[in-house]
Amino acid sequence: MAETLLIDHVGHRGDGVAIAGGTSVYVPYTLGGETVAVETVPGHPDRRRLVQVERASTERIAPFCPHFGVCGGCAIQHWEVDAYRAWKRSIVIETLAQAGIACDVAPLIDAHGKGRRRMTLHAQMGTHEILKVGFAAGGSHDIIPIDRCPILDPALSGAIEAAWAVAEPLIRMGKPLDIQVTATHGGLDVDVRGSGALSTALITQLSAIAQKHRLARLTRHGELVLMRTPPVVTIGKAQVTLPPGSFLQATAAGEEALAALVLEHCKRAKHIADLFCGVGPFALRLAAKSRIAAFDNDAGAVAALQKAATSTSGLKPIKAETRDLFRRPLMPVELRDYDTVVFDPPRQGAQAQVTQLAASKVPVVVAVSCNVATFARDAKILIDGGYKIEGVTPVDQFRHTPHIELVARFSR
Repeated sequence: MAETLLIDHVGHRGDGVAIAGGTSVYVPYTLGGETVAVETVPGHPDRRRLVQVERASTERIAPFCPHFGVCGGCAIQHWEVDAYRAWKRSIVIETLAQAGIACDVAPLIDAHGKGRRRMTLHAQMGTHEILKVGFAAGGSHDIIPIDRCPILDPALSGAIEAAWAVAEPLIRMGKPLDIQVTATHGGLDVDVRGSGALSTALITQLSAIAQKHRLARLTRHGELVLMRTPPVVTIGKAQVTLPPGSFLQATAAGEEALAALVLEHCKRAKHIADLFCGVGPFALRLAAKSRIAAFDNDAGAVAALQKAATSTSGLKPIKAETRDLFRRPLMPVELRDYDTVVFDPPRQGAQAQVTQLAASKVPVVVAVSCNVATFARDAKILIDGGYKIEGVTPVDQFRHTPHIELVARFSR
């Protein structure tokens, strides 16, 4: 039986929030001020499913993707752009305020650019032995089959068709698959996870598929199946051959925007430690003017960074080292040689490393984050350790979602 709710505002996860019976109730795909008919969601007493918008907000617009509201990839395509941008910046302001951090928050930088240059599709065998390849439904493990996605970079053209083709023989092994596809200069780089060991016949079949779809490389759990051409991306002056399944910022524009902010904050630095360095989106650019020591727990990424640095002329020395900064953070005595530290951790933040930074005497710390909540926690540790936060810049490369990146500078 449907009930009627008045949506109060949009929450930090992109759902509309209504107050019902003195508690918050979350309704995806709704906006503040709307009156909506909803149904209960079994097993989730604080969530409702939208049945109908009875009175729409003046800020509501038509979604541009036919899968929106079913596919769980995008949370927001139905909100007018200026209101959406103000909401996204407000997430940063409110989260910092809740943590007791007072600082300037710059205007939101739109870094969607040409769209997403990497994606992970899921494949599973549905009812009646019908293959499904697509994205997970919102709040579910069910797969929504797709044949197109309008938020992808044109460089990913053909990626969905290639994923369907790769999944067809592998799904016969009975296991769900994750198919990561990244756009590179040489074509699509595909890494498949979830399949069992490959027979010679299956490798031959996959090799033919990779050739037909002109994949740069096809790997399974990081093991090479076929490479037509090295999967290379440009970072600064360097050409980086990506390790299988490696992490990149979601959009090229996002990487460039974050790097520009980092470079501006590091413009006087002579010796920089780049922590959680990945394949070097900051290190390979910073090395144009500064000596770099780069650290990450991903040995493949570190090796790719070091190889690119060695083969690129005009860079200052880069020393890249594999190190688990969660278990073995750089200690204050190890940080003495650096006048600036840059850190860009995964979503869980860098609490162990930040605790050691707070005890150090490094003059400048530049933080990059993809999670405002863990950034606020880590920033508070630095501030309590004597650092001053000089401002935060939010960067929106995950347009149509509640996810947000940010860059901040700390000094002592």
